[in-house]
Amino acid sequence: MRITMIGSGYVGLVSGACFSDFGHDVICVDKDAGKIAALEAGRMPIYEPGLDALVAANVAAGRLTFTTDLKAAVAGADAVFIAVGTPSRRGDGHADLTYVFEATKEIGAAINGSTVIVTKSTVPVGTGDKVEAILADIVSPDIEVAVVSNPEFLREGAAIGDFKRPDRIVIGTDDVRAQGVMREVYRPLYLGESPILFTGRRTAELIKYAANAFLATKITFINEIADLCEAVGADVQDVSRGIGLDNRIGSKFLHAGPGYGGSCFPKDTLALLKTAEDFESPVRIVEAVVQVNDSRKRAMGRKVIHALGGEGTDGVRGKTVAVLGLTFKPNTDDMRDAPSLAIVQSLLDAGVKVRAHDPEGMEIAKGMMPDVTYCRDAYDAAEGADAIAIVTEWDIYRALDLKRLAAAMISPVMVDLRNVYPPADAARAGFAYSSIGR
Repeated sequence: MRITMIGSGYVGLVSGACFSDFGHDVICVDKDAGKIAALEAGRMPIYEPGLDALVAANVAAGRLTFTTDLKAAVAGADAVFIAVGTPSRRGDGHADLTYVFEATKEIGAAINGSTVIVTKSTVPVGTGDKVEAILADIVSPDIEVAVVSNPEFLREGAAIGDFKRPDRIVIGTDDVRAQGVMREVYRPLYLGESPILFTGRRTAELIKYAANAFLATKITFINEIADLCEAVGADVQDVSRGIGLDNRIGSKFLHAGPGYGGSCFPKDTLALLKTAEDFESPVRIVEAVVQVNDSRKRAMGRKVIHALGGEGTDGVRGKTVAVLGLTFKPNTDDMRDAPSLAIVQSLLDAGVKVRAHDPEGMEIAKGMMPDVTYCRDAYDAAEGADAIAIVTEWDIYRALDLKRLAAAMISPVMVDLRNVYPPADAARAGFAYSSIGR
């Protein structure tokens, strides 16, 4: 199959590389000439484990190419995927579909034969209808064009595995020919018995938002239970295990922490709320999830300040906190809506100095948090600190020499916002230790 991927960001690049690894011929298109030049030179615009090797192998095999020439890439393609950004619109939370519609117009002008147009970007319900209408005004009526919704369910840090071994593939279309094309596109996965769910286009669009909102709800639920555990003297990790062993609930996304972040959950929950508002069908649970999660990030900053021995700015001004982990989760360099942003800002607002380390996110973080001192490793960050806060549970923070860490600090205080260490281990190393829900 000849596949064109419009957009060479996270979703477009991972999807394009995986499709090419299945044996399809894939062209990834991007307007950013610098990004295309970097990709052709083997430099990835994002950090995703295994992506550089996957891209290199398929470029070498001649199955994966990159270009800024959308018209040439679209001509003759069997399927054209739209994988451009849909950020939250400032002020109202609606998904900004500017890039989707711009790409649609350019695709329409370039089509020269029967083609399937696939929205891979996360888009609100009804976007496919608008894409179809735009194309109808541009494309010659004798050219058969079908518009399909094919949402992605990739986890940052595990995207290649998610693409190649998906829980499900959702394809939204009632067009028989388009269904046949999409079956062929995903045939390697179908042979591996990955389930393909064919639905209506609007249903497929809603599935993506509903899935992310539900996962965000699980995270927020266990975070509130963690607060209750602290109040009553229970252990949230045991509570998580106890409820997660129920097959109706499941164990995933029941790990208490400082709140969800990243490129999907914050944006998609807001977009779902706006869709519900537009159709006068409120989703009160998701409203509460968004509110609780926003509050939790700020509360985690106060938790660190309290561990320093202060309430508000009293007694903490001039002290230093070492922050370990800045990205919203491990195995990515994504800083979008990361809990660290709110936590660090609350510390700076209280007059606290911040020394930080992250294995992949520091270059991006420097532009977002310029008043932080960035360090070469965890031990460097702890040098002269009054407290240390574990914000992102990178593997390199799971087996630190706690005695060495404590010796580098002015006062050995640890706030473990990811419950990485058993309290007894931290206590043996001399730490005054606090965690989440324990």
